Amino acid sequence: MRKIILLVSGLLTMAGMQAYACTNLLVTKGASKDGSTFISYSADSHVLYGELYFWAAAKYKPGAVRVIKEWDSGKILGQIPEAKETYNVVGNMNEHSVMIGETTYGGREELVDSAGLMDYGSLIYIALQRSRNAREAIKTIAELVAEYGYHSEGESLSIGDPNEVWIMEMIGKGAGNKGAVWVAVRIPDGSISAHANQARIRTFPLENGKTSISSANLSKIFQPDIEYVYAGDVISVARSRGYFSGDDAAFSFSDAYNPVTFSGARACEARVWSFFKDYNSSMWQYEDYALGHNLQNRMPLYIKPERKLDVHDVARAMRDHYEGTKMDMTVDIGAGPFKAPYRWRPMGWKYNGVTYVHERATATQQTGWWYVAQARHWLPNPIGGILWFGVDDAATSCLTPVYCSSTRVPAEYAVGNGDLLTYSETAAFWTFTRVTQFAYSRYHDIAPEIVALQQELEHSFVAQVQEIDRKALTLYDRRDVKGAVKTLTDFSVNTAQNLVKRWKELDTYLLVKYMDGNIKKQTSDGSFARTPEGIPVFPSQPEYPAFWYKTIVIDAGDILMQPEGAAGH
Repeated sequence: MRKIILLVSGLLTMAGMQAYACTNLLVTKGASKDGSTFISYSADSHVLYGELYFWAAAKYKPGAVRVIKEWDSGKILGQIPEAKETYNVVGNMNEHSVMIGETTYGGREELVDSAGLMDYGSLIYIALQRSRNAREAIKTIAELVAEYGYHSEGESLSIGDPNEVWIMEMIGKGAGNKGAVWVAVRIPDGSISAHANQARIRTFPLENGKTSISSANLSKIFQPDIEYVYAGDVISVARSRGYFSGDDAAFSFSDAYNPVTFSGARACEARVWSFFKDYNSSMWQYEDYALGHNLQNRMPLYIKPERKLDVHDVARAMRDHYEGTKMDMTVDIGAGPFKAPYRWRPMGWKYNGVTYVHERATATQQTGWWYVAQARHWLPNPIGGILWFGVDDAATSCLTPVYCSSTRVPAEYAVGNGDLLTYSETAAFWTFTRVTQFAYSRYHDIAPEIVALQQELEHSFVAQVQEIDRKALTLYDRRDVKGAVKTLTDFSVNTAQNLVKRWKELDTYLLVKYMDGNIKKQTSDGSFARTPEGIPVFPSQPEYPAFWYKTIVIDAGDILMQPEGAAGH
């Protein structure tokens, strides 16, 4: 894998407030409008570049090896035997509609094993290349860390396929203790879940031969009634370290390995809460927990939504800034005169000896790439899996549909087309970043224009997907699988390329319209207005909002005040 440096959790600290990254939302097929399963993921980092990974399906001869590189740093950790066969992987979804996301919670620092071979990024992409369903992926991950050791901090993994969605949380055992302790929970059909840099699995039933098994019986994971799978030593390791005492039945993974703190609630769990409360009104009772004021009021791992979701709903949730809550980032003075729901880092600071924090919303400026993965069980896997993929800030970018069986990716999104320190005129990331950076300067005027195009295109893409589904399915039913895959690949590539073209046009349009703080006037057809002589019509110059003028007066009114009766202005 190409070298990537990713700050995924707690690596930057200011006044005790950690800079957490990444959000996952999970939707079971019974909770979606059309029976799809969904997993969303934002790869958030101040040093992560937005690009679409790709591994073609392959077959290997005996003795072939795979070099393991740490995803965060690119450091070579070692090598393992390669599988005889690997599957096609586009981003974080494979040709069998298996999808995997993650958020890093860190947890107990003393449990990191630097001698472990398998880092979390390698686990994700190896599992995608070797698994035909979610349970195979869980089994693959468990076996890899048991055999080769676990290199990373504590991780929460979202693992799904067309029929099921799971959360798997793991952490190492410390130096000299190979492997990891972990728990995997199947989200009940009809429910939604989420995680955002805080371990969320608490108590779970111990092995009873029906719904729960330990790693000693990992082969039983494929039994239909299995709902929980866990490492056999998950409790004993916690006991030996002094993290837990009491009856086994009372053991909580989260409380033992990643106890919730103020920042764990406010910067992490609050994102989960904001998603939950939009789909179940009873979740407002956990607002004090999301604010970090009542850490005993823990939220459930999953909930039943009061209404079902589609791809637009999941995408909308990934664009959340706590609108309509006490944490709404558009309403306090930090939003500035243009109501920008962003706060530049660091997240925490001190003033007169008192600590304050900025919110860490789901939509954030440092997103490298993000997606909403959709798996549809009623279609053949090459057609049923779609990775709705975007780069840069979710709120002001646009998703493009990429079928999971695509055999190539668009050059605009490909690995190697620019990087975070190398501008590329043809790269999707830089195109979207140009637009987003401009929006930050006058957010309440510019962002609505971006969102209007975003929504227009994403709704049109959904309609186009339905047509491409029909064309590909006709070919598939005629046993022309190659023809179906080519149709899906061509559509995925062409749609993404056309999207980037539209965004480049948006970039120039916004620059012309909003330059210098003015707003150019337009005619009914959208063109910029000119006088009969061809001169630009004088632009609008909207005033600052009243609250901003008040703030200026409080700060510098004695200097700026015009004497009564004085001429001018």
